[in-house]
Amino acid sequence: MQKELINDKEGICLFISFIIGSSLIIGIGGDAKNDAWIAAIIGIIMAIPMFLIYTRILSLFQGQDLFDILYITLGKPIGRIVALVYIVYALHLGALVLRNFGEFTKTVAMPETPMFVPMFCLGVLGIIAVRLGIEVIGRTTTYFIPILLFILIVVQLLGIPQLHLNYIKPILGNGISPILTGAFSSFSFPFAETVLFIGIFSSLKTKKSPFKVFSWGILISGIIIIAVTIRNIGVLGNTLGNFYFPSYEAVSMINIGDFLQRIEISVSFVFIFGVFIKSSICLLVASKGISKMFNLHDYRSIVIQIGLLMIFWLILFMIVVWK
Repeated sequence: MQKELINDKEGICLFISFIIGSSLIIGIGGDAKNDAWIAAIIGIIMAIPMFLIYTRILSLFQGQDLFDILYITLGKPIGRIVALVYIVYALHLGALVLRNFGEFTKTVAMPETPMFVPMFCLGVLGIIAVRLGIEVIGRTTTYFIPILLFILIVVQLLGIPQLHLNYIKPILGNGISPILTGAFSSFSFPFAETVLFIGIFSSLKTKKSPFKVFSWGILISGIIIIAVTIRNIGVLGNTLGNFYFPSYEAVSMINIGDFLQRIEISVSFVFIFGVFIKSSICLLVASKGISKMFNLHDYRSIVIQIGLLMIFWLILFMIVVWK
């Protein structure tokens, strides 16, 4: 199998799309209420040492992905057990992201349509993308990221008249405990989930690429998340934690006269693309892990099966756990 390679720009765009994917519409640090922006900042600071560890690992084992590193450092028997944990985690995370997408479409767009339909369609689209490979996913993300950033900046500017900065006060009004809880929540979702990038950043071209990608990725995505969180608080106030999709609710309140309304569809586009990239990365990592576990020549040969398994996992959890 020919080795796939992505450049630093594509890696940064993948990282940003993964981070802002579901977190942008669901929001982070809701436990901290009007101090959610502080929780987001602390969560980012907590994630920095973790990213430095990731970059060091990828630099030491250049050209090796997560599963190769596990087999080298732990040996085949123990490495397979730990690899299985990461495979299950990738499948579970991918199913959870698709679930978020299904709930979003059913709540705001298609209440009469069974939730499974849009989730299945996006899952099939992810299978096609992973079959095409990380290079195609990277180039696609690089093409769309400027559009997404433009949408976010324009929506942020249009939301200024709706902001009530007094909603941010009082700072630390509920004490430090809710902030720490929100900070840990922000750290675990979405920053800790980026451990899966060790499974795909073996495709980066140079030894110094991981540090550059993680640095710029956390900087750009962190600024976006903090800015969006402050906007949501300024529009929704202490009711921020009452909404499952706070960004959508906040943007839906933006009205510029009688000619610019219902611009929340733009936020929906950002969310859908982010979910697509995030679920595709989860599927890619799971497929690579299983192919390495069974010494298969090419992970693409099992992408369809693993993708359908992830969708089945989603249905199973809808029946057993989430319903």
